[in-house]
Amino acid sequence: ADTLNRAQRQSARRLLWADGELNPAGRTAVQLEADLLNAIDRNEIEVLYQPQYAVDGDRIVGAEALARWQHGEVGRIGAGALFTIAERADHVAQLSRHIASRALSDAAQWPEHLRLSLNVTPTDLGAVSFPNDIAAAIVEAGFSPDLLTLEITEEALLSDIDRSAHSLGQLRDLGIRIALDDFGAGFCNFRYLKLLPLHYLKLDRVMIDEIESDPRDLAVLRAILAMAKALDLKVLVEGIENEGQRELIAREGCDYYQGFLRSQPISAAEFLDIVKG
Repeated sequence: ADTLNRAQRQSARRLLWADGELNPAGRTAVQLEADLLNAIDRNEIEVLYQPQYAVDGDRIVGAEALARWQHGEVGRIGAGALFTIAERADHVAQLSRHIASRALSDAAQWPEHLRLSLNVTPTDLGAVSFPNDIAAAIVEAGFSPDLLTLEITEEALLSDIDRSAHSLGQLRDLGIRIALDDFGAGFCNFRYLKLLPLHYLKLDRVMIDEIESDPRDLAVLRAILAMAKALDLKVLVEGIENEGQRELIAREGCDYYQGFLRSQPISAAEFLDIVKG
């Protein structure tokens, strides 16, 4: 995020990618904005899937959809930079619809017990039509709303918490589940836990980076788990990278996890092969 913020302030309006390197083709942000709209029209934005696992039994329970753009000149552009470009060009709504449509269509081919998680942007949640748009996309794809989870961040809630709560309530009434994403990454307003119709807390990787060595990190995790249990919320931990972390969250009572320990984001075909194999 820091890298992208610096990029936005550059007078030449070039983009810095998440690894801190200037894009090698030297294309300006304006050029990339035009490229993005064309890529959406040509269906060139790929959707990858990172498997999510139940801690109990270590079985796949679903996947999070993540966007990636293989630009012809710049190369691979990940989701963070992709949405930064879309926001500058006012293409966020189009990009979100494209990702949701592709992901729902892919997930309709999965075994019926697997869940799909979609990320919700502030632009998405701020649109009055958002619940109806999601409902229409679900029907078009032939996917069950009971198997869809929408992941929202604190940023998406900042502009109008009451309207957000109303929209999320409409989505919950359709059978869709709601996860509060990146929990612990920034300042958390606990009022959200009271007002929003949540089903999951998704803990950010910063909450577990040093959990094996820092007693205070472990104490914080235990406090979050106790709160989640009191609120009847399931807990998913992201960023699990080693067996020690997985064993620790299992011991402490977390419900689900995802991370490079088991799988990086993979293509729709690769994910389908795994879950049907």
